[in-house]
Amino acid sequence: MNTRVLRTELKRSVAPWAGAVTLLGGLAFLYSLSGPWWKGPELWTAQWTSMAMWTRSMLVFLWPLAVGLGALQGLRDHRSKMPELLTSTPRPAWQRAATLSGSTALTLTSGFGLFVLVGAVQVSFSAEYQHLGWLPVSLVAGLALVAGAVLGMGVGRALPFALTPPALAVAALFVTAVLRMTLDTVPPSSSLPIPVALLSPAVEGVRQVLLTFSASVHVGQTLWLLGMAATGFALLAAATPKARTLALTPLLSGAAVALLVLPAAPRETYVVDEDAAARVCDGRVCVTKAHEGELAYLAGPGEKALRLLRESLGAGAPAAIRETTALNSPLEPAERSRTHVIVDFADEAVSGARGEELTRVLVGLGLAPTCSSRTWGSSGTDAEAAAQSVAAGWVFGDLRPIDGTMHSAAYQMKKARPAWKKLKALPRAEQHSRIKAMRAAALSCEAQPLEALTGGGSR
Repeated sequence: MNTRVLRTELKRSVAPWAGAVTLLGGLAFLYSLSGPWWKGPELWTAQWTSMAMWTRSMLVFLWPLAVGLGALQGLRDHRSKMPELLTSTPRPAWQRAATLSGSTALTLTSGFGLFVLVGAVQVSFSAEYQHLGWLPVSLVAGLALVAGAVLGMGVGRALPFALTPPALAVAALFVTAVLRMTLDTVPPSSSLPIPVALLSPAVEGVRQVLLTFSASVHVGQTLWLLGMAATGFALLAAATPKARTLALTPLLSGAAVALLVLPAAPRETYVVDEDAAARVCDGRVCVTKAHEGELAYLAGPGEKALRLLRESLGAGAPAAIRETTALNSPLEPAERSRTHVIVDFADEAVSGARGEELTRVLVGLGLAPTCSSRTWGSSGTDAEAAAQSVAAGWVFGDLRPIDGTMHSAAYQMKKARPAWKKLKALPRAEQHSRIKAMRAAALSCEAQPLEALTGGGSR
């Protein structure tokens, strides 16, 4: 396809609109709505993988639009009443199909590439951890847009009706939403197998900063999308009913092979990026390489917190602080350790605190580690937040709420004051014993820390 043909095709097609919709639609959604992409460590401009995941999540509506615009493009010859004239020319049908699909592929990839570039420029200035592991996520997203548009062109050419583009767009939106819902439910819905759900071109966003897709997901989705694109191209070039029927072969073959390659369990879908999770330490305080920039404000308060814990607990105190790298699961308790204070930067009580306040937070986590899963909020339940405020108050000598949790200061104090009064009424040796009992209850997840502090029962 030479430059003159390409310019002509761009002028007389909807291809420029497809690229513009991809770029402007994605940016408008991310910048006009406040969502998880603007919050915490999962901020879409904070890390490379997060940026790739959030921009690809926009395919939940960009992909159906690409399919619909492609179908509209496929109707062009029928609307101009030229099919018979074109079939009588010596130019092969596949060359016309290549010209038509090539111009749209160019604008779609350009539009999505610029969309990703907007995020990439911001990430390059803010991210400490620089890597290229995010590229497969974005490359598959670009392929999905092209494959969807080409499939839409082929269907529009095979079914040249005015309702084909909107009907195809709505169908694509419905299918994408259903496939995503299967993975979004907790636990994953049993209505569809995981490999089927992974045929969705869109992803749900960022589950955890350290997580990325496994290689089998990238390979399986690529095979599926290549089959989709091949079927669309074959439909676009087909001139007979038999050829249109045979054109479905790549789509079905790609789906069959992809289902064999795609993982069958959620734990095999997302994997921890080992390079991003590598430890970077300052003394006894360690974070992941992805959060190396946080070490500057965590190290000082962390060392002080460890010293206070040692004075309070003696030989049984945590000896170091480290960031959790465990996979988050709503069905499993949070990671806990007898020898380390475990921090999670998704917890705003940790990421939002500085200086003395951060030391208080770390002391609270060391004496009453969070047990509940992150479905209860990054800072745990209200009882756990109250227990941590009492524990830190016992060390610092004054009861204060833990700032940055999802539980208000008044609500924390309503639960914490009765336990605080009972604790302070006891002899110092008995207070020490109750604090140890509270820590043991939190570490085991078999009793409520506040109840253990006041001599209560199990969960």
